[in-house]
Amino acid sequence: MDSLIRGLGIVALVYLGIFLLRFAQTVYCFFFRAGKRLRDYGEWAIVTGATDGIGKAYAFELARQGLNVLIISRTESKLVDIEKEIKEKYSSVKVDHLAIDYSNFDESARSAVKKKIEDLDVGVLVNNVGMSYPFTKYFHELKDGEIAGLVELNVNSTVWMTRLVLGDESTPGMVKRRRGAIVNTSSGAGRMTSPLLAEYSGAKSFIEMFSRGLKAELTAYNIHVQVQAPLFVATKLAKIRKTSLTVPSPSAYARKAVARIGFEDTVSP
Repeated sequence: MDSLIRGLGIVALVYLGIFLLRFAQTVYCFFFRAGKRLRDYGEWAIVTGATDGIGKAYAFELARQGLNVLIISRTESKLVDIEKEIKEKYSSVKVDHLAIDYSNFDESARSAVKKKIEDLDVGVLVNNVGMSYPFTKYFHELKDGEIAGLVELNVNSTVWMTRLVLGDESTPGMVKRRRGAIVNTSSGAGRMTSPLLAEYSGAKSFIEMFSRGLKAELTAYNIHVQVQAPLFVATKLAKIRKTSLTVPSPSAYARKAVARIGFEDTVSP
């Protein structure tokens, strides 16, 4: 009996040691680990959905890190304003914009993006554009336009933008340069059963599995693919206005999110 007790005590100590080690690693990664030098991936970063919320904050943070930034969103006037703001704050970097409506990301729109980036050394892509429900609904209550928009903005934009930055036989891209980082935005809703957000949850689950599969495919090309799943952030999309201990501002979120690029394959910054 004594030997059994001693054995159980040793096992308990081993498990305690493993727990403390993992806890220490988590604390280090979240609070002390320095981010990577992102210009090692390339000179330019692309951010989609960059005129508000997390996307806008991401563009500013990447510029702060010394990357040139191409911001892409739907509204030309907003893009011009954001471009001006970034240039005024970070005069040492180049900033450019492209107005694209991702709710209709057809061949013509994809060609416009391809032409815009063909001469850029794109090192980082942040697929941030997306949409959720206007409010929680049963799937059968959604309008046809809402159903199509959820797929187009959350799934197709990510798939095609990723394809464009990777390049092909005629266009240089991350694969030929053998370096790059792709960040795809998921959601906490994509990690759990989410009644009344079923299609949005399913779309974000696709993003997670798509990203993990790509990471395995592209590791040999020195291209890191990461999926970031925000929980609660004070944005218009989340319909949260006030920050708190568990609800960061977009800029606070973006600073942590950029520091995670190139490390874990799945993370909630």
